[in-house]
Amino acid sequence: MPVIAVINRKGGSGKSTLAAHIAAWCARNGSSVMLGDVDRQQSARAWLKRRDAALPAIAPWAVDQKNMLRVPTGITHVVLDTPGGMHGFELARVVMFADAIVMPVCSSMFDRESAQACHAELMTMPRVASGRCRLAVVGMRIDARTNAAQTLDKWSESLGVPFLGALRETQLYVRSLERGMTIFDLQPQQTAVDLAQWAPILQWLKPQLYPPQAANDGSSVLRPPARTLAPKAAILPKTASEEVVSRHRGSLPNSLMPAQESMVQGGRLSTLSAGRTPVPEKPVSPPTLARTTRSADGPQIPQFLRRS
Repeated sequence: MPVIAVINRKGGSGKSTLAAHIAAWCARNGSSVMLGDVDRQQSARAWLKRRDAALPAIAPWAVDQKNMLRVPTGITHVVLDTPGGMHGFELARVVMFADAIVMPVCSSMFDRESAQACHAELMTMPRVASGRCRLAVVGMRIDARTNAAQTLDKWSESLGVPFLGALRETQLYVRSLERGMTIFDLQPQQTAVDLAQWAPILQWLKPQLYPPQAANDGSSVLRPPARTLAPKAAILPKTASEEVVSRHRGSLPNSLMPAQESMVQGGRLSTLSAGRTPVPEKPVSPPTLARTTRSADGPQIPQFLRRS
């Protein structure tokens, strides 16, 4: 199940617009896609309520009997819209779950500085640094009369991140989103310029969303790739982000365990643990999370499991 995360810690960078359009494009291709908002406000769900039932369906999070958010049964693709200001452990657990990250960036100096800080934190995470979770930049709300697109292209090149292209500033995005639509749901003659701008973005996304090996995989359950154990002498010291996640996974309080299982139909933890011989561990004290993931009167945001 491919997972695309739209990430930028700066608010107003166009994350929701980009995530909604990626999900709508997947739906247009006939995929069973879920648009999930990793935020207590669940603004993506509000947009989906505006979407006409006659349009290609996009699913929101499902809520189970324990008030946990989970991927609905039958979903084959996931697009995650993340909140602004996300960093630290919250950012790390999304990265561990994602196959690719798209970072929307506007053209101002403030937007570039904020995105550069976010990129620096992402590069400290092994999945991104090793290329297992791919990262690319998309310019948002770009005025074609300026050289903003060229500026973003050079900026991305200086960071060593692919620049997929720039989406222009137009009321087509605003008006279509207000109706629960995207430009992919409009008549092609209305959106010829915008579809041309999306072409290189979709060309980069296609291998992430539709990898060749997926054709021989009949399972829709999220499973980590096969893990090859290295000799003890070859094991490298953990990075700071890995150490934090490893500590939380090894001694999660019971109240958080259902949220981890809720990301998979059928329960991922029970699948991974079947047939393993338990290894006795020294008793450790449960860590205290600095920030709770349950809102007072809303469903709990799911935790993300680490991939190898």
